[in-house]
Amino acid sequence: MQKLPTTPPVQVNGTPREDTGTASLPEHLQTPLCEDAFDLSDAEKKVRIAFYFQRIMETLGLDLNDDSLRDTPARVARMYVEESFSGLDPKNKPQVSLFENTYRYGQMLVEKNILFYSNCEHHFVPIFGKAHVAYISSGKVIGLSKLNRIVRYYAQRPQVQERMTCQIGAELQNVLGTRDVAVILDAKHLCVASRGVQDDCSETLTSFYGGCFESPEKMAELQFYLRGC
Repeated sequence: MQKLPTTPPVQVNGTPREDTGTASLPEHLQTPLCEDAFDLSDAEKKVRIAFYFQRIMETLGLDLNDDSLRDTPARVARMYVEESFSGLDPKNKPQVSLFENTYRYGQMLVEKNILFYSNCEHHFVPIFGKAHVAYISSGKVIGLSKLNRIVRYYAQRPQVQERMTCQIGAELQNVLGTRDVAVILDAKHLCVASRGVQDDCSETLTSFYGGCFESPEKMAELQFYLRGC
């Protein structure tokens, strides 16, 4: 296999960077990023990732001259930049459409079973599950597909489920201009299922309750809807 060009590694100094795609979030919810996180173009990132992933495969003893393996480094690089971790790049943040609540709907809106795929930032293996999102309008309503897109944006980056839950909740509060937002994630972690303890049955639930959703009555109403009424 032709050697990919050698480039110096990105310097990782552990310094969090205020991601302009999550600047609306509190500092403790920012995804930890290096100062130079956006210095490289997507094309340059793919070249670098492919180069180093090739080194990993060769270190594991894989023969990259094999037809099945030859293009794997480039495939992984495309997947990382364009799909799995595209939520790291602020340019991919969804543009949100809001509409006047002219029909004066004042009850909770619930969108449940939003499928998401993410990756555990500790082992870089998948987290997948369903998100349930609810809000009560303060005068504006959001296009329903934008709820899915916001969940996907925060899922498509290395994550821990607790942070992801709070990121989605805080982003929706900011976008909708209301504290009355709830988010519940129900997920399976392959770092638990496919390695280590190898428990394929357990699931992890996390929640974010803001505004009126902090009351026992609203929590119970939301749970009633999620059970299917």
